[in-house]
Amino acid sequence: MTIVLEISSPFVALAPKFCLSLPTVMATVLYPSPIFGPVHSRRLGVSLGINLMPADGKVCTFDCIYCECGLNGSHRPHQHRPSRAAVAAALEERLQLMATEGPRPDVLTFAGNGEPTAHPEFSGIVEDTARLRDRYCPEARISVLSNATRVVSDDVHAALMRVDNNIQKLDTVNMDFIKRVDRPTGAYDLETIINRLAAFNGHVIIQTMFLAGTDAEGVDVRNTSSFYVDPWLQALQRIQPEQVMIYTIDRETPVPTLQKATPAELDSIAERVRALGMKCSVAY
Repeated sequence: MTIVLEISSPFVALAPKFCLSLPTVMATVLYPSPIFGPVHSRRLGVSLGINLMPADGKVCTFDCIYCECGLNGSHRPHQHRPSRAAVAAALEERLQLMATEGPRPDVLTFAGNGEPTAHPEFSGIVEDTARLRDRYCPEARISVLSNATRVVSDDVHAALMRVDNNIQKLDTVNMDFIKRVDRPTGAYDLETIINRLAAFNGHVIIQTMFLAGTDAEGVDVRNTSSFYVDPWLQALQRIQPEQVMIYTIDRETPVPTLQKATPAELDSIAERVRALGMKCSVAY
C-alpha cells in the first residue's frame, strides 16, 4: 500500500509530503538508508536525505515518546549501519544522477532513523559529503539534525563545525522532563551539553519541541509554562545560537495521549526568544 505522509521532522523546513510504500498504515516512519529522497522543502528547496542508521529499524541515543520513527524497542533493526564507504558510494551515485538529470539538490541533510552523529564514522562521512558536495553541487548546504547527545565528543563537535546547518535539540533544561520525554539511552549531563553547545560560538541552531498532553503513565508533559520556558531562555542566552526553531508534534506519535502545543503558546514563546535578539522560526 502506498501512503502519502506528512513527515514531521525536527527540522521543520524539511517537512514535505512524499510517498512511501508500506505494507499497512503505520503510526511511525522509517527511512531508506543510506540515501533517501530527494524531497521538496518549501523553504530550502530540494533536499537529499542521508540516513546513517539501518533502513529496517531505529538506533538512537534518545527514545523520545513523540518520535516519528517510533520507540526504540518497537523497531529493533536486523541490518547494520551503512559503512562510510557505502554512504560515499551511494551519495556520489545519486549526486551524479541529479547533476545530469536534475533536480539539483539545495541541501544535503543528515537525518533518518536515529541519531546521525552516533555513527562511529560520522566525522569521516561529513568529510566525504563535503568533498562530493563541492564536486557535484557546490551551491548546496549540508545540514545535520541531532539530539545533541554526542556534542561531548571532540571529533563530533569538530565535524559539526564543518557543516552549514548544525541543528541541535534542547527541549528543556529540566532533567525530570528530559528523562520522562526525551529519555536518553546513555549518560546525559545537561550542564556539559549546554557548555558544549555554547562552545560552537554561535555556529549552532537550537531546535525545541513544545507539546502538551500526558505520557503513558498519565503524567502531564506540557512544557510551555514559565516553569520550563524561563530556564530554557537562560540556557539560550548562554549558548547564543544563530537561530532557534520551535515546533510541536505534527503527526501520530508512539504515545497517543500527547497533544500539540497551541499556536498562541508557540507564538508567545517565540516572541520571548526574539526579545533576546535571536532569530526564531515557528512550526505549528
